[in-house]
Amino acid sequence: MDLISLIPSFGGALWTLVAFVVALSIIVAVHEYGHYIVGRWSGIHAEVFSLGFGPVLFSRVDRRGTRWQVAALPFGGYVKFLGDSNAASGKDGEAIGAMSNDERRHTMHGAPLWARAATVAAGPAFNFAMAMLIFMGMMLVNGIATEEPVVGKIKTVPFEGQTLQPGDRIVSLAGQETPDLTRLVEVAQALPPTASVPYVVERAGSEIAFDGPYPFPPVAEGVQPQTAAFEAGLQADDVIVAVDGAPIYAFSQLRDLVGASDGKALRLTVWRAGTTFEADLTPRRMDLPVAEGGFETRWLIGLTGGVGFEPETRTPGPLEVISLSAQQTWFLTKTSLSGLWHMVTGAISSCNLRGPIGIAESSGAAASQGVESFVWFIAMLSVAVGLMNLFPVPVLDGGHLLFHAWEAVTGRPPTDKALKVMMSAGLALLLTLMVFALTNDIFCP
Repeated sequence: MDLISLIPSFGGALWTLVAFVVALSIIVAVHEYGHYIVGRWSGIHAEVFSLGFGPVLFSRVDRRGTRWQVAALPFGGYVKFLGDSNAASGKDGEAIGAMSNDERRHTMHGAPLWARAATVAAGPAFNFAMAMLIFMGMMLVNGIATEEPVVGKIKTVPFEGQTLQPGDRIVSLAGQETPDLTRLVEVAQALPPTASVPYVVERAGSEIAFDGPYPFPPVAEGVQPQTAAFEAGLQADDVIVAVDGAPIYAFSQLRDLVGASDGKALRLTVWRAGTTFEADLTPRRMDLPVAEGGFETRWLIGLTGGVGFEPETRTPGPLEVISLSAQQTWFLTKTSLSGLWHMVTGAISSCNLRGPIGIAESSGAAASQGVESFVWFIAMLSVAVGLMNLFPVPVLDGGHLLFHAWEAVTGRPPTDKALKVMMSAGLALLLTLMVFALTNDIFCP
């Protein structure tokens, strides 16, 4: 066996593992810190804050008596409060029984109901908050498109002739006026694919007419992880100039040819920074959310496209950026819930549910595409973790909140015996789901 040939694969696996551990550690740390800080504010004492499980690699005790530690297995974490018997917040009845009323108030099991419920809910809430802060930060750094049809940055395509320039205001396209960006997109989407399109632009105070490239060129705006395009080595800004030898001028042509492929292999001619090469890839059936709700199944290769330039941007105001980030977080939440429901009802394939291997591969792929892509992935994964923890399953935060709701209605918590049975059932359900997801990672295409 040629050991040297294994180095790239080993390096890729190591990169994937590191990216996964970094992403998961950030999300877990934020989640557990939510439990810790709200518990502290509400008078519940945390004995241990652990990032990871197993043998402790590093620890220190702060002035409040909380031990902060990093453990050897970096695949989760926990906060152990006073009176807990384990990391899952089981009740240490013997220890609590020996406490005074004042000491019992500082345990997770002796605190008022509102304090316990707030502490439990804080973990998922902090995951959602972190995702919103990431979305807000990206919008503030990158800006959002203005309503004006003004060119910000050009996407380079192999076109012989005059093209748009940064700062151009597009007055008309193919003879149709484009007073704003929305109208420009509407006009562009209605144009049949051609090698060139008539433009009129306002440049440096004068109007200039010329024939430029199609406004929605076959340029890869993004490459989705774990797709045929990603595995074929395609990159953002690649231009697909032909499919199976036939030239194309619009991204819609590429989409239609992939959709009609019925899963048969395609040969793409790709232009990248002045050089041309061939890439063979096979489209895959994928389930995608649609705007009106639900999912549609299509053949895809994992490329996203867009207009042939980046519009001029502006910095959103405080209220606007909060609203937009909340909408993005809600969209991800709604899409996740819809996807789970469609999998349960059999409307879409259960292979859409991925386990740790699939998530790790997505982490590595996102990290390989740059810091911004990786940070965006962390935000999306944080929403998923926050949502999953709200499911009403014993062991998860949602299960504890269900117990607290029962207590609020009946005036008493579930018995210790009932809690043990439900926690065991919840753990069994969670392990079954993990095994199923891991099976998907191994056997699903």
